[in-house]
Amino acid sequence: MTNIKFHSGENIPLEMHKVRIVQKLNLPPIERRVEAIQEAGYNTFLLKNEDIFMDMLTDSGVNAMSDRQQASMLEADDSYAGSATFTKLENKVEEIFGTKYFLPTHQGRACENILAQVYVTPGSIVPMNYHFTTTKAHISLNGGQVEEIFLEEALNLTSDVAFKGNVDIDKLNALIAENGAEKIAFVRMEAGTNLIGGQPFSLANMRDVRKVCDEHNLLLILDASLLADNLHFIKEREEQYQYATIRDITREMADLSDIIYFSARKLGCARGGGICTNSEDAYMKMREYITLYEGFLTYGGMSVREMEAITIGLEETMDEQMINQGPQFIAYMTEELVKHGVPVVTPAGGLGCHVNASDFLPHVEQSAYPAGALAAAIYIVGGVRGMERGTLSEQRDENGVETLSAMELVRLALPRRVFTLSQVKYAIDRIVWLYENRDLIGGLEFVDEPKVLRFFFGKLGTTSAWPQLLADKFREDFGDSL
Repeated sequence: MTNIKFHSGENIPLEMHKVRIVQKLNLPPIERRVEAIQEAGYNTFLLKNEDIFMDMLTDSGVNAMSDRQQASMLEADDSYAGSATFTKLENKVEEIFGTKYFLPTHQGRACENILAQVYVTPGSIVPMNYHFTTTKAHISLNGGQVEEIFLEEALNLTSDVAFKGNVDIDKLNALIAENGAEKIAFVRMEAGTNLIGGQPFSLANMRDVRKVCDEHNLLLILDASLLADNLHFIKEREEQYQYATIRDITREMADLSDIIYFSARKLGCARGGGICTNSEDAYMKMREYITLYEGFLTYGGMSVREMEAITIGLEETMDEQMINQGPQFIAYMTEELVKHGVPVVTPAGGLGCHVNASDFLPHVEQSAYPAGALAAAIYIVGGVRGMERGTLSEQRDENGVETLSAMELVRLALPRRVFTLSQVKYAIDRIVWLYENRDLIGGLEFVDEPKVLRFFFGKLGTTSAWPQLLADKFREDFGDSL
C-alpha cells in the first residue's frame, strides 16, 4: 500500500496515476433531475447518461483503462479462429492462475449460465458465502437452490470484523449432513461479496472450505470478478500475507479452486470474461456451451481488442499500487460519511461505499423499498447515480409474496481511476445534506414489475410527492447552486 503522510494529519487517498484523456461531464439543474428520475420510473438503471453527473452505479465495464491497455488494442489479431490475441490472453490466464484450460465469454453472467447448465440440476443445492442476483437467477432457472452460509457477523452492518465474506464452516458441514453431498452441485465462493458491501473472505477460510470439499468430493468454484479488492484486503488484513506478493496470493487462491470464473468488466478493466480450470473433464463439459451461447472457442463473444486489453489488465491487477486505489478511495468516502453520522457499512469493503438505507430512512417501510427511494433521492440532490442493493434487487416467491432482503443498501461504486478526490468530496457533501433532511424522503411502489431481474428494468412511482418537496428544500438551502 502507498504510505503517504500529509503534514495536515489528514488521511487522504492519493491517485497513483495522471489523467491524460478526459471526458466532459454534465450536471443538470435539480428541476431536470427530478424530471429525469420520474421518467426513469425511479429506477437509476433507466436514467440516461446525459442526465448523470457522477455515475456510481457500478464498476462493471466502466473502470478506466491504462495507456498500455489502450495501446494494446491496436495490436489485435482479428482472426475468427486461431487468433494470436486469444493465445496471449490464454497464456496470461495460465501464468496468473496456473490453469491449463480457458474458456472465453462475453461477460461474467455468461460464465454463470454455462456453469449452471452443466452442474445445476432440479433439486440440487449451491452453498455460497452470499448470492449475487444473476448467479441466483441462473441457478434457479436450472432448478437449483441457493443456500447462503455466511457468518452471522456478515449481516451486522456496523462492525470491525475484517472478513465478513467468510463461509461459516459449521453451516457448510451441517448443510451437507442434512442433504447429502450428492445433492450439492458445487460450493461457490465470491471474492468480495457484492450484495453485503463488497466484504472479502480470508485465505484461511478458503483453505477450510477446500478441506470440506475434499472430504465430500465437492467442486469449489471461485467467482473472481471482484478478486482485485479481495487480494488487497488479504494483504492488508490477514497477518500471514502482509509480506506476500499479490501474484503469490492469487496463485494460492487459484490452487484452492477447481474452477475460476470472472467478469473482465471488473477484473481487468475491460469487457469480457472467462472460465478457467485444470480439469479436462470440466473443460470438456463446458466447451460445447461456449460455441452454442458465446461464439467460437478463441473469442467467446468478445472483441479481440477487448481481449488484448484484458491481457494487460490482468497483468496490471498483480500491481499492488493499482489494486489499492479503489479500496483506499472507498475507505475515505466511508470514513468521511461516518464522521457526519451517516449510516454506512463498516469496515469499508470493495467495489464501493455502501449506505445503510434502513437506518438512513427508518420511517420508510421495507415494503416501500427504502434503498430504492434513497438511491433516487441521492440522484435528485446530487446528480449522483448509485444502485439499490436491497428488496428491490430480490424477486417475489412462487406465490407472489415479496422477499424482503436481509439488507437495504445503496451502493455507490467507485470505478477505478475514474473520479477525482474533489468529485468524491462533492458526493459526500450532498449525501450528508440529504441525511440532515432525510425525513423528506418517502417510499416507492411498482407500476411495472417484471417477474425476473426486476431491478434492471422495472418502473416505480412514489407513495407521496416527496421528490418535489426534496427539490424545494434543496433550492431553499443552495439557491442557484447545482
